[in-house]
Formats: sequence, C-alpha cells, structure tokens
Amino acid sequence: MLWFSKLWFSRLSLSILLVAAAGVAQADSRPVVLVMGDSLSAAYGIEQERGWVSLLQTRLDGKAQVVNASISGETSSGGASRLPELLGQHEPDIVLLELGGNDGLRGLPPRQFEANMAGMIEASHEAGADVLLLGIDIPPNYGQAYRDAFTSVYTRLADEFDLTLVPFLLEGIALDDSLMQSDGIHPTASAQPIILDNVWPELATLLADSGVSLAKAE
Repeated sequence: MLWFSKLWFSRLSLSILLVAAAGVAQADSRPVVLVMGDSLSAAYGIEQERGWVSLLQTRLDGKAQVVNASISGETSSGGASRLPELLGQHEPDIVLLELGGNDGLRGLPPRQFEANMAGMIEASHEAGADVLLLGIDIPPNYGQAYRDAFTSVYTRLADEFDLTLVPFLLEGIALDDSLMQSDGIHPTASAQPIILDNVWPELATLLADSGVSLAKAE
C-alpha cells in the first residue's frame, strides 16, 4: 500500500499547488491603478495612511491594486521621466495623473507643461492604460492671465485625448482654512476623505469598465 500512499500524497500536493496558483492568478487579475502625483497625493505633512490614496486602497477592499508613485515636489517633467519605467513595472490599467502644482508655482510656461502631460498621456495609452486627469488650481502669483492659461491646460488635454477629468482636486477644500495646513497649499488629514470623494465618481466608472464590481453607494 506504500505506492498508494505516495500516489495519494502526490495528488494532494498537486491539488494544493493548483489552488495556490489559482489564487495567485486571481490576485494578479485585479486591475492596477497607478497614481502619478506630487505632494497632494503623497500625503505631505500627515500620516501616510491618512492620505487620500491610502483611503482609496481601503475603499477598494482588495478589488484593485493601488500603486502610489507620487513624490512631494514632483513636476510634470520629473513625472514624464519616471513614468515609462513605472508603466513597464506595474502594467497599470488606469493611470491617475495629478501633476502641475509645482510647475505652476515655478512659473513653467503652460505650453511646456502641456507637452509634458501630453507625453505622459500618450505613453499611458500606448501601454494600454486609461487615464484619469486630476486638475489643480494655482495661486495668482504670476498674474491671472498666467493662472488661466495654466489651468486651461487640463481642459484642453481632456478634450484632445478624450479623457475623464476631475476639474479641481481640492474642490470644497482650498478655500476652507480649517482643511488646509498652515502653508496654505497642502490639505490636512481631515480633508483627505473629501479629496477621495472628489476623485471617486470618475474613478469608479473607469474601474467598472475594467471589470471591478463596486457597491452603488460608497
């Protein structure tokens, strides 16, 4: 009966391996969401787990993988240089582009900003990823004309590439001092759920298109 025991053990081992492999395949089949942002998405000045991207991961409850590649101080040029490697490494289904704040504060010409962002959008599309564009506003340091020219880039990009756009990431936050840190630029921990709520409706649609089943009310 020794041969029977060995055969039974071999079949049991094979079954365990197949179950494990199926589990890995199922986990790997989840859509990947890559967040490419600056300090607004990198939880600047607050605990990392309280940032809106971490809250997004919690809300998704394992239905999608979230990769936060955001870096405080990031610019559109820096993002454009990092993105190709990130696309190859993570193979995202959705890319969230949240950049521009640092470019605007430094007075980058809007045309250069637009070119950098367009390059990232094209690279994402070539990699098979949908893009969700997260717009920001900037202080009128360089005059209203510059501010208008800069912020209008998001709308033009959305129109040109037929993208989903969140017009202003900090809607309902930026003018509320109680939701902003002392620098007047970065939102507090209390503001992070609002940021997520600003992003969620548009992102949820893209996730649903990727096969993620989401509750109607979050």
